[in-house]
Amino acid sequence: MRTLTHLLSRLALVVACLSLVAPLQGAVVQGVRSYRAPDYTRLVFDLDGPLTYELSQQLEPATLVITLEGASFDGNFDNLSLAETPISSIGSSREPGGDLLVTLTLRAQVEPRSFTLGKNEQYGDRFVLDLYDVAGMTKAPDAETADPVATITSGLDDAGRRDIVVAISAGHGGDDPGAIGHGKLQEKNVTLALSRELARLIDAMPGYQSVLIRDGDYYVGLRQRTELGHKANADLYLAIHADAADNHEARGATVYALSERGATSEQARMLADKENNADLIGGIGTVSLGDKDAVLRSVLLDLSMTASVATSLEIGSALVQSLDKVTRLRRRNVEQAAFVELKSADIPSLLIEAGYITNAADAENLDSPQWRRRFAESLADGVATWFGKRPPRGTLIAWQQKHGTEGRRSMTSYVVQRGDALSVLAQRFDVSMDEIRRVNGLKHDAIQVGQTLKIPATLILREHKIERGETLSQIAFEYEVTLEAIRAVNELKSDTIRPGQILKIPTS
Repeated sequence: MRTLTHLLSRLALVVACLSLVAPLQGAVVQGVRSYRAPDYTRLVFDLDGPLTYELSQQLEPATLVITLEGASFDGNFDNLSLAETPISSIGSSREPGGDLLVTLTLRAQVEPRSFTLGKNEQYGDRFVLDLYDVAGMTKAPDAETADPVATITSGLDDAGRRDIVVAISAGHGGDDPGAIGHGKLQEKNVTLALSRELARLIDAMPGYQSVLIRDGDYYVGLRQRTELGHKANADLYLAIHADAADNHEARGATVYALSERGATSEQARMLADKENNADLIGGIGTVSLGDKDAVLRSVLLDLSMTASVATSLEIGSALVQSLDKVTRLRRRNVEQAAFVELKSADIPSLLIEAGYITNAADAENLDSPQWRRRFAESLADGVATWFGKRPPRGTLIAWQQKHGTEGRRSMTSYVVQRGDALSVLAQRFDVSMDEIRRVNGLKHDAIQVGQTLKIPATLILREHKIERGETLSQIAFEYEVTLEAIRAVNELKSDTIRPGQILKIPTS
């Protein structure tokens, strides 16, 4: 018996010793994905469990080495798209101690930021590496990934009257696909397509300009979306999403505003909880260089939000009325909940759920370019309706409202899109088909995709009664228009004018 006990003790000792020297089994890297954002490149390592890691950067030659302690990787990096990134090549090797080394050869200087993410409802453990651009990108990002704010023009006409700026934020993106619908339709793709269509229509309206918060397949953090809206000096912020529900019969669009007190319905509360967790899926680390300042700014903004929420509800009501003409609504009022994305003190902000991606009929609509165009047109109409009544100071729309709203026509250009018809364009731009035919010299109603049409647009006129001593040049200076414009609309053959004469004054 003593012999058996002795043998068992020796065996336990041997096992204990082996456990001290044998390397522990680390996480397995199951795959790697890459995304290009306007100012950084993201690498996401999918893991089967948590791990620890270290980063080391070398300037000459420019390399970044990631040490994944005890990890293993049986795959490759062949599917990564690196053409528009600061990474020229990437490879892996094993250290004698069992650690996995991933080496990035860089063609430009970067500022690396990294973090790990635990499991959630859509992904397992992840290691995320963000490489922020510093300088010297060898190849600039293409139009899809250009800085959404840097591409904004001044938005001023010749007289200094600015455009109304509408910030449009396509929900989800990159590592966050959003809801998955019929045929594996992803919310992030639907929202981007709808946002681009809305931006195109906004830009086609005189006196308006759009800015896309996300214009590619990458993720933008919830707080950063609001910051980009502020950077663009936006007058309105629209977040575009598609809803999802376990009940596949649920369908229809809904407009949401922020609530400072509580959700207006259980559905609104649950949706806000889901959207507010997007950073956990899309990948926002727990440590960042500007976190504390961002949180402080957020608190200060929250203190002055009441007026913005009230305005948001008014604009939301205008959008609901407009959407009701083209699509089915889930709610005919503006719902409210505590959406992080809508917390902006000085920008009226709304979240638009275009439909339920989990409903067969809604999913078919959301995947249809023609339906998305009609939906975007109704949003653009709602925006124009509200701002036409209450335009911000200093804008072209405000100037037009002050100086009248009727008169002759000027011209704007429009490129025909798939699904357009002459009757549709006439209704959209509030002109007759005869006018479009006349200014374009059309002998029939057939139009082609890509064709550029001249669209008559309202040219605002105001009447001016000439006083004694006034000259035509003085009047042009007062109304901030050219002499040529006044001559043209009044069909003047000379600059001679007389007291009591009535002149029509154009906007440009």
